[in-house]
Amino acid sequence: MRFFRKYSGKILVYGLLCIGVVAFLFPLVWMVSTSLKSNAEVMQATPSLFPKELQWDNYKQATASIPFWRYAMNSLLVCTLSVTGTVCSSVLVAYGFARLEWRGRDNVFALVLATMIIPFPVLMVPQFVIFSELGMIGSLKPLWVPTFFGSAFNIFLLRQFFRTIPKDLSEAARIDGCSELGILCRIILPLSKAPILVVALFQFIASWNDFLGPLIYLTRQESFTLSLGLQFFQGQHGGTQWNLLMATATLMTLPIMLMYFFTQKSFIEGIASGGVKG
Repeated sequence: MRFFRKYSGKILVYGLLCIGVVAFLFPLVWMVSTSLKSNAEVMQATPSLFPKELQWDNYKQATASIPFWRYAMNSLLVCTLSVTGTVCSSVLVAYGFARLEWRGRDNVFALVLATMIIPFPVLMVPQFVIFSELGMIGSLKPLWVPTFFGSAFNIFLLRQFFRTIPKDLSEAARIDGCSELGILCRIILPLSKAPILVVALFQFIASWNDFLGPLIYLTRQESFTLSLGLQFFQGQHGGTQWNLLMATATLMTLPIMLMYFFTQKSFIEGIASGGVKG
């Protein structure tokens, strides 16, 4: 009895955490399980969590039913360019807000943050008109070109971290004749690997999972990304083959899971340093 009184708080916390883990993992487990079932087993009246016989051939059929690898290459291209654009632009803007003194800096920064409250549907039509006038509709450019103009949240995250770096390091570099760009590249960036990685991961995940953007701008099947390709797969059959659809969804989810698994330490460090300090 004394044991339960002493550790009742921890038992409650760990119990709630276990419930949360099950709640979050169950959809993932169900997706993977469905991807390994036969279509008849998926559609049976009494569903089962685990397949009676593993149908590994579902993955081969799923990738052969649509140009899966073509869609994957399109998604990877968009993600690579988006990450490059977001990191480069956000780093430069955040450095200007965090380390340079200029008139109206704080007011402009507040204006940048205010853009975060503007919902995408408000910008959707004007952006479409702009890209239409530039002749980019039907290509992948509308999906990555805007990232080269910065992102308010990423600018805020990097600015918060840049402000924690001692200014004495920058002053010492200026005395040695280093330019602002040199200070950024030689001092600030090497000390900011964790938050920059967080920005890159956030943008990669957002671009990889983006469905509305490709739906609006892409008109040709050969330029589809994976998110739009899965919708095309679902619509090209009279009835959805859920086992094959879950197989493609599993393959689409796998890169994100692997990226987080290998970078989780830096990811958590970057979130803590960029979001809490400053």
